[in-house]
Amino acid sequence: MTPPAEQRAVHDEEAGTGPDETTGEGPTDTNPAETGAPRSGGAPAERDPKTTETPPTPEDAPSTPATPGGPAASGGSATSDGPSAPRAPAASGDSAASGGSAASGEAAAWSLPAGTGGSGSGGGASGADGRVTVRHAELTRALTGLRDQIDAFQFVLDVPGVAEARETRLEIRNQLDDYVLPRIQAAGTPLLVVLGGSTGAGKSTLVNTLVGARVSATGVLRPTTSSPILVCHPDHAEWFLSGPMLPGMGRVRGPAPDAIAGDQLVIIGSEALPPGLALLDSPDFDSVFEDHYEFATKLMAAADLWLCVTTAARYADAQVWQMLQRAKDNGASIGVVLSRVPQGAGSEVVEHFGEMLAENGVGDARRFTVPETRIEDSRLPEEAVEDIRSWLVGVAEDSGDREVVVGDTLAAVLDSFRTRVPELAKQVEVQVEQRGELAQRVESSYSTALAELDEATRNGSLLRGEVLARWQDFAGTGDLLRALHVQRARRGRAANRRRRSPARVRALKAALRSGLESLIMASAEHAAEQVIARWREHPAGGQVLSGPAAALGHASPELSRRVTRAVSAWQDHVQELIRTEGVTKRSVAKLVSFDTEAVSLVLTVGLLGYGTSDVNVESGNSAVPQRLLKALFGAESLRGMGAKARADLRSRIGMLFDEEAIRFGQALDAAGIPDETVPVQLYQATYNLEVAR
Repeated sequence: MTPPAEQRAVHDEEAGTGPDETTGEGPTDTNPAETGAPRSGGAPAERDPKTTETPPTPEDAPSTPATPGGPAASGGSATSDGPSAPRAPAASGDSAASGGSAASGEAAAWSLPAGTGGSGSGGGASGADGRVTVRHAELTRALTGLRDQIDAFQFVLDVPGVAEARETRLEIRNQLDDYVLPRIQAAGTPLLVVLGGSTGAGKSTLVNTLVGARVSATGVLRPTTSSPILVCHPDHAEWFLSGPMLPGMGRVRGPAPDAIAGDQLVIIGSEALPPGLALLDSPDFDSVFEDHYEFATKLMAAADLWLCVTTAARYADAQVWQMLQRAKDNGASIGVVLSRVPQGAGSEVVEHFGEMLAENGVGDARRFTVPETRIEDSRLPEEAVEDIRSWLVGVAEDSGDREVVVGDTLAAVLDSFRTRVPELAKQVEVQVEQRGELAQRVESSYSTALAELDEATRNGSLLRGEVLARWQDFAGTGDLLRALHVQRARRGRAANRRRRSPARVRALKAALRSGLESLIMASAEHAAEQVIARWREHPAGGQVLSGPAAALGHASPELSRRVTRAVSAWQDHVQELIRTEGVTKRSVAKLVSFDTEAVSLVLTVGLLGYGTSDVNVESGNSAVPQRLLKALFGAESLRGMGAKARADLRSRIGMLFDEEAIRFGQALDAAGIPDETVPVQLYQATYNLEVAR
């Protein structure tokens, strides 16, 4: 990692405006730290971290994407997977470098991470404010779209890994709202340093010492920090009170730290801090109160720089390293403070702590040590924190160094979305897969019911009881024969007069309609019961059935009315087929004409399987429908009408079942289970963000 002062020198040399090779002196015309202009006007955007006129953005990240373990100058990442070797601070008079050199007494002086993803690099690319504004708008739009997509779903089903997925979703959502969007939209705001650590590590004491007053409660009772305390220069107090940072937390103007509790952010103004610096004392992340951990992680994600405070007695606790790893994964710039280092054996502890930092991939974090010493009025002696104060104030007062830190953190956070959001989408796909399995069971149940019903309308099982009695009454009393009329040479008005259907024809038609309706209703009822039973067998089905879906085990109340309309319409369709497509054989047409309604009933009885082996038909007339229809229309014409009539019936029943199945899809929607469009939209939002950068 390269300190900000050295990074600017490297950038200047690459741009051709660095120190003269002969004299060693730099250019004398402009000072970018004072003017905010790029050190070299023609340098590419990714080479110049010094512009201060625009808010930090990762606009140039696609041209120099960050890679884990890569150099900061190429990735803009605040933390890298591979630890870098400690560097000595720059020898120049840069305030950040001077702040770093003061830390060499008790700990190795490890530099701040430097990057090219911040506003300093974005603003100097073209010098055109309009273009920068457009790119900021595009980036804001892409980030807002990503946030909206994350808001659009929930992890409803309790599948393996869902707890981590829910936490990741909340982290990304909060980080977008609490840090990324406000930081991109707010130019010139202070560097926010969040102090986090375990219980009793001395965070509040360190804040009090840096501010020079007791602004955060301390004591022997644990935990002492119930509400986060933010201290900044009075000029920026109003912005933190009403600004966009951490929008989900309430604001209280301090000082009143002992009287405030809960999710209130206490804002305190102090002249002891420079305008470019704000300190936030967060609750302990290992507190017995769960909401303290939530606050600690939320505030960590909103930090430009996260300063982890631990003690020589507890630096090896698992919780400390879990939080450091979390900060690293979330893209935070990290500093560490090892406090209460005992005299004598302190060097061994410091050395071991440094080794653990390197082993855990955060060896490039800037680190400080605070010796075991007296505490008076909730403050440490000034000399104990001189290194930390010098470093923080130096970075904050130098606009260029401040923008490098902010830009590094912002770019690293945006870089982390490249993996965090797709990983989140993969977890959504698990939910989608579970939803698909439940939906497939609905489809399978109704498909099976439709197949069984189709068989029932072929095998003659419907022609029992009332239907069979009405058919035998119709066929055995002469009404069937009277439906066929012998043509006469002359036609009188009686032949053209509209005749009313015989009572037995109407009774047979009603019986067929009633029997078919009952068969469809029973099949729909059975399908609904099967869906509920199969959902109960599925691991995710129980959660869905715990809601309104439990009432779906029966056919819908309005199905009976729809079935009646569908069957009546099908009977009319069969009659229309007889009328329009039932071309009578030429040899028969010379002798007879027929009543279309009566013949359509004969066709219906034949389609429903009259005469099959499992139907006991008396009087030996089981083949009457088929023989009669073949004699009238011929085998080919009969096959065509039968196929069309059967296909139309299946289509109508299929639509009824589809409408019934929709209820279960609506139950899945009501349960909030994401569908297949959600992960696609998350992947698209990630791509849109990369394009905007």
